Amino acid sequence: MSEKNSIIYIKERLDKEAKKRDDANEVSKDKLDPILVAKRHKDPNISLICALFAYGGVKQIVKFLDSLDFELLKKSDKEIKEALKNHYYRFQKSEDVIALFISLKRLNEKSSLEEIFKVAYLKERSVIHGINALIESINSSYPHDTQGYRFLTSKVTTKTKGAGALKRWMMFLRWMVREDNIDMGLWSCVDRADLIMPLDTHTFNVSKKLGLLHRKTYDLQAAIELTEMLKSFDEKDPLKYDFALYRIGQEKLLEIN
Repeated sequence: MSEKNSIIYIKERLDKEAKKRDDANEVSKDKLDPILVAKRHKDPNISLICALFAYGGVKQIVKFLDSLDFELLKKSDKEIKEALKNHYYRFQKSEDVIALFISLKRLNEKSSLEEIFKVAYLKERSVIHGINALIESINSSYPHDTQGYRFLTSKVTTKTKGAGALKRWMMFLRWMVREDNIDMGLWSCVDRADLIMPLDTHTFNVSKKLGLLHRKTYDLQAAIELTEMLKSFDEKDPLKYDFALYRIGQEKLLEIN
C-alpha cells in the first residue's frame, strides 16, 4: 500500500473509531475517566482540578476526586485548610491540595479562568500563551512552591522541543472548548482548530504505530506535530480524534476494527 493510500485508510479507520467513541457510555462507572467527575459539575474550576490530578491509575484518580468537596472553592482559607488537611494524592501533600483550592478561590474573586486565558490566547491565537497565563495567575494568587505543587500546576513553557507536553492542561482545554457526547464545551472564546493534542503515552505510542507521528521524543513539539497531522484529517477539529486514540492505547487495541 502506498503512503498516500495508507494515510487515507488510517483516516477512514480513525473517523469510524472517533464516531464510535463519541458516546456518553464511553465515560461511565465501567469506563472510568476524570471527566466523569468534571461533568457532574460542569464548572471550569472543578474541571481544572479534575484535569490537573489526572495522572496515575484512573481508579485512584476518580477515587481521589470523589473525596473532594468542591463547595470549598467558595469558602474561607481557614475552612479550606481545615477540610483538606488530610487529603493527599501521590506527589501532592495536603498543603499542595489546599494551595490549589485557595488559589482558584482567590483567582475567581477577581476574574475567571476563561477571561485570563482568553486575553493571553487572543494575542497570538496561542493556547500555550493562554495556559502560561493561567499558570502564572494560579501561582501569584496563592504563592506556594513545593516539588509536588510544581508538578501539579506545571511550569510556564517558553519552548516546545524537550518541554513537557502539558497533557493535563491540553486535556482541560479539550473539555472546555469542544462539545460532543464526551466534552463539555463550556468556553466559547477558543477556536477548536487552535487546540493541541493532550499527548500521553497511550496516544504517543498509538500515533507512532499508525504512522501519524514520527518524532521519537515525547514532548510538546510531538503534540504539536501530531495535531498538525490530524488537521489534514479535519482542519477545524483535529482533537475529535483524541479520545479515540487514547482508548485504543488504553485498551491495547493494536488494530482498529
